[in-house]
Amino acid sequence: MNIFRGVSLASHRKVEIMPRKVSEATPKTIGILQPGFLPWLGFFEQIYRCHTFVLYDDVQFEKGSWRNRNRIKTSNGAQWLTVPVILKDQGFPEIRDVVINTSVPWQKKIIKTITQNYSKAPFFNLYADGVFEILSRSWKYLIDLDLELIDWIVKQLRISTPFLLASQLGISGSHVQRLIDIIRSLQGNHFYEGSAGRNYIDEAVFEQAGISVTFQDYLHPEYPQLHGDFLSHLSIIDLLFNCGAESRRILIGASQEDEV
Repeated sequence: MNIFRGVSLASHRKVEIMPRKVSEATPKTIGILQPGFLPWLGFFEQIYRCHTFVLYDDVQFEKGSWRNRNRIKTSNGAQWLTVPVILKDQGFPEIRDVVINTSVPWQKKIIKTITQNYSKAPFFNLYADGVFEILSRSWKYLIDLDLELIDWIVKQLRISTPFLLASQLGISGSHVQRLIDIIRSLQGNHFYEGSAGRNYIDEAVFEQAGISVTFQDYLHPEYPQLHGDFLSHLSIIDLLFNCGAESRRILIGASQEDEV
């Protein structure tokens, strides 16, 4: 069942804590990012810093990207978890239209790999059932799996930022102009962009539109892990399984709880 197709994430999520209020004098921060499979810490830090977050689901899917894979830590180093997708004879599909290859037993393989490498983690039993229940469902579209996992993870991290899907906003146009129009449509005046945006974002263009730009410069924290020396830039589940309720503080930094 594709619960997110045609359904606003903002209305689907029911988070207990209230979102931070924004006065007219305070910058309203908007984030726009492609969804991913069990994303890394920086993805969720970016969500936390925003007042509204847009998941860019209607842009072209890139083979070998983070949309359908991520890394965990094993005794032999980092290992990929990959959701197989069907791309042959599909042209250049948008992220929202990519279909999972259900002829491959990917769910059992991913669950087995996670269990083998994290069953001894301090908080594995606290989170494993939630992750595995989502993975075990019958999925057709990759986007629905990604969004359900993201939704579940932000709840564990007690992040209250509301979500929207870009495809639901009815805004088209060239890439940069479309970003500006999306931000304006949400009454935003501050764009919190990923670090990769430095390669194509012209800050002057945004400033002319009345929008300031901050590029993420995430200082990846170190935290207790299994399997030897610390390894960074893994899926967020590595942090959750190892640190439990402390994951939120580690993710955003204890001194920055109230910052945007």
